[in-house]
Amino acid sequence: MTYRLVIEPTQKQQEWVNLTEQQLHYLRRVLRLKNGAHFIVMDGQGNVWNAILHENSAQLLDIITTSTELSIKLTLMVALPKGNGFEDIVRSCTELGVNTFIPVISERTLLNPSPQKVERWRKIAIEAAEQSEREIIPQIFEPINFPTALTKIKEIETNKYICVTRREEVNHLFIHLQKPLLNSLVVATGPEGGWTNLEVQTAIKAGFEPVSLGRRILRAVTAPVYIASLVSAVGETHSMS
Repeated sequence: MTYRLVIEPTQKQQEWVNLTEQQLHYLRRVLRLKNGAHFIVMDGQGNVWNAILHENSAQLLDIITTSTELSIKLTLMVALPKGNGFEDIVRSCTELGVNTFIPVISERTLLNPSPQKVERWRKIAIEAAEQSEREIIPQIFEPINFPTALTKIKEIETNKYICVTRREEVNHLFIHLQKPLLNSLVVATGPEGGWTNLEVQTAIKAGFEPVSLGRRILRAVTAPVYIASLVSAVGETHSMS
């Protein structure tokens, strides 16, 4: 097994990487690697190298060109669930290929996350990206009110969908994924209890199209994972055909 390590781009000095104390502890004490051991270095922005461990640094040997990223950039706009539910979302959806997380505060959101929570989410994303052999680290924005998030994303040219329940007149997200799409996709999922009618109407005015995730009512933690799985399966199937 070849281990992966995420670095900050500023750590790279030509073909060398200056390792932090925490990274050295992980490589030497946790993984028990010795000088001369090989591992993989990634900067979280799509660049991946084979590397060899020296005393307090790593030498970059060659670039790895095999891509593990989805052909479409998926952004999840998630109304924060209660408890630690968003941690599970970040971990699973990072493994499935999500590029960006926008945590939002909706009318029915109960969680008011601290800055420490946000840092923990970002750490989980790094760990999940390393584990799943991704090339990039998903971006996780600071939590923002849902109407403000809609305003910021309104002018961005992308396919935008908001997941709703108990509306027989809307199509399943899968049907939309069969159509020609732009190279990016934004999908919004609601909190426990769902979006309010006003929130749905505001999203529609901002260019979002309501979609269904099926006849069953999914938990706030389950819906984002389902969406990421669906987009991943459709995207990778199309890229292989």
